[in-house]
Amino acid sequence: MTGPLREREEAHALLAAEAERVRAGGGRFVLLRGATGTGRSAMLEAAVAHAAGRGLRVLRARCSPEDTAVPFSSVLHLLGPVPEFADLTPGLDDRGSAARLWRLLRSYAARSPVLVAVDDVHLADEASRRWLVEAARRVDRLPVLVVATERSQYDIDPRPAGLTHALSPSLVRTHTLAPLTDTAAAGLVRAAFPTAPDDWTADCVRAGAGNPLLLHALLDDLHDTPPPSPVPETCAALYPGAYPAAVSWWLDTTGPTTAEIARTLAALEQADRAHHPHPGPRTPPRTVAPASPAATAALLADATGADPARVAGWLTAMTRLGLLRADAEGRPRYAHHLLRDAVLSGWPGARRRAAQLAVAEAMLRRGDRVDAVARQLLGSAPVGLPWAMRVLRDAVAVAVHEGRPDDAVGYLRRALAEPLPDDLRQRLLTELGSLEYASADAPAGLPRLAEALNLPAQPRDRVRTALALGTALAGRGEVRAAVEVLRGMEDGLAGHPELVRTVRTASALLSDQDQTVRREAYRWLTDTAQRSPELVGATGQALLVRYAATAGASSAQAAMARLRALLTEPAEPLAEPFLLGTAAAVAQWADELDEAERLVERGLDGQRPSLLHPMQRALHDVRLDITAARGAYARLLTDTGTETATEAGSHSRNHTHSHSHTQPPATGGPTNADAHALLALVETGRTARARHLAARFDLRGAPDSWELNRFLYARGTLRFSDGDTTGALHDFLECGRRQSARAVLSPVVTPWRSAAARCRLALGSPREAVALAEEELRLARVWDTPRTVGRALRVLARATGGRRGLELAEEAVALLRDSPADAELIAALLTRGRLLSTTGDRSHARDSLREAAERAERLGAVRLRSRAEEALRAGGARRTTTAHTGSASLTGSERRIAELAATGRTNTEIADLLHIARRTVETHLTSAYRKLGIRRRGELGEVLKGEAEGRA
Repeated sequence: MTGPLREREEAHALLAAEAERVRAGGGRFVLLRGATGTGRSAMLEAAVAHAAGRGLRVLRARCSPEDTAVPFSSVLHLLGPVPEFADLTPGLDDRGSAARLWRLLRSYAARSPVLVAVDDVHLADEASRRWLVEAARRVDRLPVLVVATERSQYDIDPRPAGLTHALSPSLVRTHTLAPLTDTAAAGLVRAAFPTAPDDWTADCVRAGAGNPLLLHALLDDLHDTPPPSPVPETCAALYPGAYPAAVSWWLDTTGPTTAEIARTLAALEQADRAHHPHPGPRTPPRTVAPASPAATAALLADATGADPARVAGWLTAMTRLGLLRADAEGRPRYAHHLLRDAVLSGWPGARRRAAQLAVAEAMLRRGDRVDAVARQLLGSAPVGLPWAMRVLRDAVAVAVHEGRPDDAVGYLRRALAEPLPDDLRQRLLTELGSLEYASADAPAGLPRLAEALNLPAQPRDRVRTALALGTALAGRGEVRAAVEVLRGMEDGLAGHPELVRTVRTASALLSDQDQTVRREAYRWLTDTAQRSPELVGATGQALLVRYAATAGASSAQAAMARLRALLTEPAEPLAEPFLLGTAAAVAQWADELDEAERLVERGLDGQRPSLLHPMQRALHDVRLDITAARGAYARLLTDTGTETATEAGSHSRNHTHSHSHTQPPATGGPTNADAHALLALVETGRTARARHLAARFDLRGAPDSWELNRFLYARGTLRFSDGDTTGALHDFLECGRRQSARAVLSPVVTPWRSAAARCRLALGSPREAVALAEEELRLARVWDTPRTVGRALRVLARATGGRRGLELAEEAVALLRDSPADAELIAALLTRGRLLSTTGDRSHARDSLREAAERAERLGAVRLRSRAEEALRAGGARRTTTAHTGSASLTGSERRIAELAATGRTNTEIADLLHIARRTVETHLTSAYRKLGIRRRGELGEVLKGEAEGRA
């Protein structure tokens, strides 16, 4: 017996054997059982064809639910079409009718062996079912083979007992059709599409879910879009589609309760799959659905009112059939996203929304995570109840905290669909506009913020919105419009002088992006502070301190004294971030790096991550400045996102400040983070990556800003490192021209004069080099910090040369030993070593150069280390000394323990793993910290990775 069906050889053999038995005079009752779509009818057709070929007379009927009201309807379908018995109809006496029909069958059998084929016997009328059961008891004495097919599938609502439940197993041969294995399904796919690649075939196998009906329907649908066209994600691509129709029919056969459970599971899974495909940097992805089959069953039962035990049984049965498969966490999931979509496609929208609301309510009762509940609310209709708004707002907070701004945007959009008072709508619109602007949907953010600004709200809420809108506009390069939005707020803030001061301070800060607006803003701020200091407040006065510092009109000591006094004054909560950020920037310039870090942390702690605020970006920029001042290049590359981006082959503006969720999107120009990343790449010897980053920006069309000036300086450093001295000089001078136009004269911001002096010196113009270095030294002595003065002294020493140059270099080294700027000290040691070599003091020169090399190795400053080693070789040193610092100096034990600690293991865990004492671990880690020049355990991973890449 042959046929197109796969993995049905056992059934074929059984039916063929029983057909031969009948031909020999014996009878048999065979029941073919199987789930919907497993090929019961196809097997019956194969049996009919085989029996007819072997000379059996075939009587056949297909049962239908429409005939269940007519007694003996199914039996009459078997016998009625025969002409000599067409006039026979059953009477009212069931027993008499059954006997007459049995005699009729016997008369058939007397003429030739008979095959009685009954399809879907579970749909037969009750009288026919009794007649067939009785036939099973008698048929062994006749040359009659009765083959019936019966659906045997687990449904939520229990079905009536099967046809043969009251029969002895000896009276009936039962065969259950199993689902197709993946191997058999793949064979069917390749038979239809011989050239299909393995992944496409596997996709089809999963979508077929071991069900021949579904797989054949899918292959029919894919006939017009063969590979390499991918298997569609949704059923819409298959329209009108045999596959979704087959799934719909499968659902219809299960009954309304099972269909509801199946669709609710699909909706639950879809919400889970849509939940944060790209986890944030601080938190692994969280799933929405329950994390076990039992929990899933309980949730579905609670949401639909079904019997939990029956739901659990259904999930198990569908998994055995192949329609569901366990995911990595053991949860039951549809075998393929196309199957899930087909299950959902026939569900009316209103019913689906109601089901997702029911799931959300069930999750809430169970105490599930708020974002799990909120994810279900995304697909529901407005609820109009307080709990829904509470869940959505809590989910926003969780998503923002975990670095999932796109999820937060979805929750806020859904929250705005609820009936809301104007003041709450205004706050939600401000939050949504801030997050949208910072995400890929930036164009939607500005209209949201503008709408929020026009809604009635409390003055403080309106100022928050104005700050967010101003920040967004400035981020797009529309600085004047941003300032006008803020100034336009003042008339509506009568009676709130502290809020007026806040918007004026914000105007001054945002004006930094445009030199024309900046001059106007600071002129007004200066004039107002002279006439009425109370109108500018502590924050405005702090901005003036910063302005004086950048203009070269203040010392670091005076500036910090003034700022520390201002920090003790009471501050309006909305204005405090301005004060903290301004003070942090000045403290960083003043070499008070620890104090600057504390101020940054205070400022960020006071920020709401979901709201745009002018100081949020500024605080992150100061944090980068602090890291750069310490020369912590590995950490700097991590904080700017450069490590991750360059490993992927590109560097994106959106990688910068990856820990902040409301940073404005790119406006086309480079940022402070880009400048720091470029400098760090140069200093760590990764010039190819640095060139790639620099090439991303066409500075000719970049909008004017202080960040552009910073990037010009960084690009000039790269060009100088590459030997393009003329190009470097152009960048440094252009940076200086732009800085001077903004009245930024002090080298605390960008030391362009000393950089340009090095270029002049390399190009053979020592006089111009000396003039630039002396001017920078003059301005540096005004500010009077070791970093600025030491740097200027070092460059002037190089330009001056001779004994006088050596004296300047000695002074620079002495000053910088008290500075946290290790990179500047290394550069000064290099200069001193070279000058000592030119005076003939090679012994002291080597000492200076070796110290520079060791410090550079510890810092991960590959470029400076290379320069020190070159100078040592040029001075006659055979080799550099063995490193006493840096990762190369670690012993095997120290490195092993440091690497384990970097992965997050505790000291106790490391001791247990290596079978050593905990105290030994502590000793090795202390030594490793000293050699690596770090203070905290969290820095281990960055330093070890950065130095490993530097050596590569």
